[in-house]
Amino acid sequence: MSVGPDAPAPGAGPFAGLRIWWTMLVISIEERLVYRGDFALGTLMRFLPIVTQVFLWTAVFSATSRGDIAGYSRNDIVAYYLLTMLSRAFSSMPGLATGIARSIRDGSIKKFLVQPVDYVSFLFASRIAHKLVYYVVAAAPFALVFFVCRSFFPPLPDAMTVAAFGAALGLSFLLGFFLEATLGMLGFWFLEISSLVFGYMLVQYLLSGHMFPIDMLAGIPSGIPGTSLADVVSWLPFQFTAYFPAAVWLGKIQGAELGRMLLVEAGWVVVLAIGCRFAWRRGTRRYSAFGG
Repeated sequence: MSVGPDAPAPGAGPFAGLRIWWTMLVISIEERLVYRGDFALGTLMRFLPIVTQVFLWTAVFSATSRGDIAGYSRNDIVAYYLLTMLSRAFSSMPGLATGIARSIRDGSIKKFLVQPVDYVSFLFASRIAHKLVYYVVAAAPFALVFFVCRSFFPPLPDAMTVAAFGAALGLSFLLGFFLEATLGMLGFWFLEISSLVFGYMLVQYLLSGHMFPIDMLAGIPSGIPGTSLADVVSWLPFQFTAYFPAAVWLGKIQGAELGRMLLVEAGWVVVLAIGCRFAWRRGTRRYSAFGG
């Protein structure tokens, strides 16, 4: 009898995999709802930095005679920061990489090697459940904040831009998941990956546009002839987790460039999905666990 992460369940029908995935999703949602109060409080606390950012950028523009910085007015910057919060709500995967590494280290991952449940699919269902619960809790606060700050935003973009924004958010979720899942799989080769995770979070925070718009890097040379640091960052996956969706909504990326960037984002999703699967297969081949 074949067992392992890719082994089908005995007597599995054509929809057995879908039923298993749906069951994992439902169970994951139930787990997220166990500590509803703690989850809701943690979600609401994430909105507090908004006030700080509004005051910070108001002070920055008050201290300069310029009406804009890298093409962003004060209103653009505040709108941009609010939109990056929305982007991060899709792309951030708190605890995913460290959770995978911990499961590898303590041996709890071995149950996925002998049961007909694919580990990556389980993680994916768990993250969808997390996001669904998060969106339900955060929908009202997000709506209230965006309504109160509506004066900072330009007029509503056209339908094509809104569709591109939605596609960018969906791809950012997939990108964030496979990025952190692949990072967590390094636990098969390293006993402790906390330093790697910290380094990734630092680089990701700086290069994703979460701290400031990537456009502000345009005047900084990259060391590659004829290119700026912004040009180099534009080909990396990090910007798609925060900057890109916000820039799409604000109309900073349009036309052919918008289509090209969406293809680059989709390409990164495919590359990282393949990398995650490759790391899982190679890691499980060298993995050994003992005891009950």
